[in-house]
Amino acid sequence: MMAGLTACNSGGGKSNGTGGGSAGGSSNDASGSKSPLEAALASLKTASQQTSDKKSAQIDGTQKMGPTTRTMKGAMDWSNGINMTLDITNTGGPMASGKPMKALYTPQAMYMNMGMPMGGKSWLKYDYDALAKKGGPAGALMKDSMQNNDPVKSVNLLIASGKVKEAGKEDVRGVQATHYTGTVDVAEMAKMQSKSLSEADLKALEQQLKKIGATTETIDLWIGPDNLLVKKREQMDGQQATDSTVFYSNYGTKVTVTPPPAGDTMAAPGM
Repeated sequence: MMAGLTACNSGGGKSNGTGGGSAGGSSNDASGSKSPLEAALASLKTASQQTSDKKSAQIDGTQKMGPTTRTMKGAMDWSNGINMTLDITNTGGPMASGKPMKALYTPQAMYMNMGMPMGGKSWLKYDYDALAKKGGPAGALMKDSMQNNDPVKSVNLLIASGKVKEAGKEDVRGVQATHYTGTVDVAEMAKMQSKSLSEADLKALEQQLKKIGATTETIDLWIGPDNLLVKKREQMDGQQATDSTVFYSNYGTKVTVTPPPAGDTMAAPGM
């Protein structure tokens, strides 16, 4: 449930100079013009800053995992941690209900209303600290991502990797956007995106990823003429491959998230 709109959390410090030694073609030529890699990195750095400064946006997208397709629509604010509201519908697979569910995200937890009472409560609570404690390295990584995620994290990951190229201009819901694409090694991605995992946790996480056959993630970004991210697609391989696409619009929209009453929540089963 929580992974659909998460993006990869990379440290901005790794972005500087990463492209300089990548692919052997990133140095300026005699005329002083930028190489394609340098031009792409420069454009993404501008988009990262401009998008980050907006602090909020409306979002909608889809996530495909096995037979299940999840559609999501709502709004996110990243000005002070992650606060987000979503309407989620699952079709296909064992989780299909055809009925929309509501999800609320705060910096500490996610709350899910399944549309029917469970244990006499309306809301399931996924506490990030509990997730990190019980989920091992993967849980710790999810906590880190959920607490530090915003739309520019995928942008920053491609900058940090130095593995990106421009793929032309495309129309994205009426906006003429520039398409950038890159493929990142999953193990390297885990190292770049974590702020809090220990070296031992990172090694254990890499082993977990190997067990499910996850080796690479392809990231596609579309940047509008105002240097704002308008579309993101992430595809990860493995035994349970995922394909997630998110659209961003109405930057600066107001987002209000009020956690449900404690008396109407219960810890999610299996937490």
